[in-house]
Amino acid sequence: MTNKENFLKGFIKENSLFVMMLGLCPALATTRSIEAAIGMGLLITFVLICSNTLISALRTVIADEVRIPAYIVIIATFVTIVRILTETFLPDLSASLGVFIPLIAVNCIIFGRAEAFASKNKIFPSLIDGLSIGLGTLLALVVVGFFRELLGTGAIAYGHYFPLGVQGAIRIIPSDYAISVFVMAPGAFLILGVLIAVFVKIQDRKGEAK
Repeated sequence: MTNKENFLKGFIKENSLFVMMLGLCPALATTRSIEAAIGMGLLITFVLICSNTLISALRTVIADEVRIPAYIVIIATFVTIVRILTETFLPDLSASLGVFIPLIAVNCIIFGRAEAFASKNKIFPSLIDGLSIGLGTLLALVVVGFFRELLGTGAIAYGHYFPLGVQGAIRIIPSDYAISVFVMAPGAFLILGVLIAVFVKIQDRKGEAK
C-alpha cells in the first residue's frame, strides 16, 4: 500500500463510522452541533496519531503477553493529555463533550488501529494511518452533526465552543420548520442510519460500475 492509498483509505474505503461502524456511541452523543462534532473529531485524531506512532515505535519492545495492557496505558495517557488541554483551553467544549472525552480511551476505533495496523507496521505508515482514520472520523462526525443541527435547529452555530472572537448562528431554515427531535437521541439514530445507507448505496454503485 502506497502512502497515498494509506492516507485516503480512512475517508471512504475504511471510514470508521460509515463503513466499519465503530465508535457509534460518541457519534450519536457528540454530534448535536457541528462545533461539538469537530471538537470530538479533532481529539480522536490527535489520540490516533500519537498512539499509533508510539505503539509502532515500541512494537518490537512490547511483549505479546502484555501488548493489550500496554496499548491501553499508551492510549489512556494521550487521552488524559487531551482532556487536560481541553479543560484548560476549551472549557465550553470540554463541558459539552463531558464524559465522552475520557471514554476515548476505550474507543474501538483507536484500539482497533493499534492492534490491526500500528503493531504491525513502521512508524511513518502508522502515523499516516492514524491521520487518515482520524480525519475520516472527523469528516463523518461533521456530516452527522451538520444534518442534526440544521434539521433540529434550522441554523448552524459558531463560536460557542471555539474561541473565534465572535458568536452567532447562520439561519438556513426558518425556526418554525425546525424539527427538534433531530438534536435528540432518536434523531441521531435516524440521521446516522440514513447516512450509512446512502454511503453503502454509493459504494455498491461504484462497485457495480467497476
